[in-house]
Amino acid sequence: MSYSIISVLALILNLIINHKALRHFKIYSKDKESEHLTAIRYSHFLTAANCYFITDIIWGILFDYRSNDTVLAFLYWDCTLYFAFLFLTIVTWIRYIVAYLNKKGRLSKIFIKVQWILFAIGLIHLIINRFHPLFFSFNAEHEYVTGPGRHTSFILQLALYTLTTIYMFYIACKSSGGNKVRHIAVGTTCLVMNIFLVLQILNSNYPFYAMGLLIGICVIHSFVEASEMKEKEIYDHIATSLAEDYEALYYINIETGEYLEFSTNQEYDSMNVPVKSRDFYTETQTNIEKYVHPDDREFAKTMHSKETMQKNLDDKKSYSYKYRVMVGGQPKYFQFTVMKTNNGMDFILYGKNIDDEITANNMLLEKHKKHITFSQIAELLAVNYDVIYYVSIEDSSYISYECRNIYGHLDMQKSGDDFFADAKNDISKIVYKSDQDIVLAFIDRDHIISTLKDKKSCSTEYRIMAFKKTHYVRMTVRKAADGKHYIFGIENIDNEVKKEKQHLKELNTEKELARRDELTGVKNKTAYNELEKSVQANIDNGMDYLPFGLVVCDANNLKKINDTEGHVAGDEYIKKSAMLLCDTFVHSPVFRFGGDEFVVFLRGNDYINRKMLIEALHSQVKSNLKSGAGPILASGMAEYTPETDNLFSEIFDRADKEMYKNKRKLKKEESSLR
Repeated sequence: MSYSIISVLALILNLIINHKALRHFKIYSKDKESEHLTAIRYSHFLTAANCYFITDIIWGILFDYRSNDTVLAFLYWDCTLYFAFLFLTIVTWIRYIVAYLNKKGRLSKIFIKVQWILFAIGLIHLIINRFHPLFFSFNAEHEYVTGPGRHTSFILQLALYTLTTIYMFYIACKSSGGNKVRHIAVGTTCLVMNIFLVLQILNSNYPFYAMGLLIGICVIHSFVEASEMKEKEIYDHIATSLAEDYEALYYINIETGEYLEFSTNQEYDSMNVPVKSRDFYTETQTNIEKYVHPDDREFAKTMHSKETMQKNLDDKKSYSYKYRVMVGGQPKYFQFTVMKTNNGMDFILYGKNIDDEITANNMLLEKHKKHITFSQIAELLAVNYDVIYYVSIEDSSYISYECRNIYGHLDMQKSGDDFFADAKNDISKIVYKSDQDIVLAFIDRDHIISTLKDKKSCSTEYRIMAFKKTHYVRMTVRKAADGKHYIFGIENIDNEVKKEKQHLKELNTEKELARRDELTGVKNKTAYNELEKSVQANIDNGMDYLPFGLVVCDANNLKKINDTEGHVAGDEYIKKSAMLLCDTFVHSPVFRFGGDEFVVFLRGNDYINRKMLIEALHSQVKSNLKSGAGPILASGMAEYTPETDNLFSEIFDRADKEMYKNKRKLKKEESSLR
């Protein structure tokens, strides 16, 4: 009876510490994703171990009463099941290891096939044993007697266990960080189970193999399952923090269009956009008609088609676009970004309300239902960074992760007790000397705490020295979703800096071109386009641009003058129009935008006195209209509003509309004077 104590304790402990893992048990699953398959196969191993413990417990109880012929008959069948489940623990263990390593090569297939063959050999021995004592038997005194077949099967199983142990330690040597610890734990479990199987072969009177299974299960739970749960928790915090800026996030199957909606904020949810989760492409086309600004609908439809999304991701990791969405009857600009997952089978699309960045705090996450997919999103978003530091706000302890490949897979690199002290030490070694003071001031703990009280994130750019070359990097820091950690992300921006320098070079080239209108001497349309691009770039980059305004003007009656007095008189009329604008707006550049169209870029004192100056222009035009001498210029003005304006062209359009109002008014006044 005492024989059964070890197996009873092992069964109870396994049910307690692995009750969650046992819930994943399925006899068969179509889900071949690595993480799901590993969980299912681990549940198979735990279930096989439980069955083995039960037969071992029954063996210990019945063996004491084997003198009874009826009990002996039950003992025989229990012994047969005992060996069957022992072989099954080995089969399920090998299958778990193959799934855990996510290896799909020839060696993994050989391991699986060989183990099934050995399992079949063991079962055949047990079947033959019913008719001929090849495996085990009970003699006339009801004593347990081992047979040659038992030794043969066990030796073959031991050989495979040994190979598996060697292979796991080989994989561990090639691993790093958390993976190395887990691989060593799995290899150690193989070794322990192998040793205790040998002891079980040598002495069948003690439950050695049950002890080995118990130790192995505890090692896996402590060093593998618990470690992976901790990393998943950290990944969730990183994912939540990196995704918190977005109003809606979708995970879309490229081929079928089936999708999951991961997050919305209250404002977006109030729109009651229909969600069926069956066909993203079709549903989105329908929703665009209802919720997108009429002027942007055709553009939005083209951007949300499967063909466009696939084409735009052919040669780059992601792309973005924006258009206006009607929220509460008001148009608001949303920016959408599309990325492809590392398996190449799905899109991730996330939308951000760029009219109001604060709404990101209302984002809702369904982590417990979509944990695996959300971890993929965490890694995919993290691909923007080369290194991520996960730092405790309370004690400054940290873990660093490095994005080693283009798919965004995160590997834990190192950990420490004081991030800020270690960072200062590293700065003196790798940061470009003239940039060290800037980085030291930025990474000061008190500076980070005070800055992130009012902002979601802050960043700085600097240079580092690596492999005797200078590299530009950007460090961004924000609070994690749990409010207990900082996340520092460092990204290489060499290409971004090169593009900026190239952009400046191109601008300088354009300045060398003719930028003056030959007829009037004011700036021409080329100069205006250059100005528009420069201002738009500053707006797009979030820079606090200086206050400015636009005055759009149109010279009335030019066609009539050309037709009645000739083009020479018409040219003179245009010159006088330009001179009137230059005399009125002395401190602002004047552009001849078209044949009879002009634009004034109001700045400095002219912007401050804009209302007085536009009234002076209107007054002079009215005077010219009454006297019949001098140019008649219709004009309209609009100012740049940083809170609502995202496009330079929007300001032009408002000024243009005001100009047409003034033009109609002048036409009426001109008609009344005839």
